[in-house]
Amino acid sequence: MEHRSIHLGKQQGVSLTSVILVLIVVGLVAVVGIKVFPSWLEYRSIKDGIVRVKAEGGTVPEMQRAFDKFADINNVESVKGRDLIISKDGGEPEISFAYQKRIALTEKASLVIDYDGTTDPSGVVAASAD
Repeated sequence: MEHRSIHLGKQQGVSLTSVILVLIVVGLVAVVGIKVFPSWLEYRSIKDGIVRVKAEGGTVPEMQRAFDKFADINNVESVKGRDLIISKDGGEPEISFAYQKRIALTEKASLVIDYDGTTDPSGVVAASAD
């Protein structure tokens, strides 16, 4: 009788448990991303809107109305013209905004994102007069 020695090397690969855990993490990140992405798109739209309104110029009420028209066309709901902080300290108007967006993740958990932006080249968002 012949005895053959079978040499088993170290197994390599990924276990089923590891694959499932990775898929769960990727799925959770995807769900959060899907919920946050529309909020980020709206934020980008608001930033574009204040740049356009500043370029058009006018009085403060005219700029607020122009932003409201922009917001209606671009489906912006988080910021209205009256929420904009418009200052004309140096002669040229600077427009700022700041708001919080609450995104429900589950029934009892939500994500709160603080958004702000300005047309000021220094990047400093003006404080609200509220």
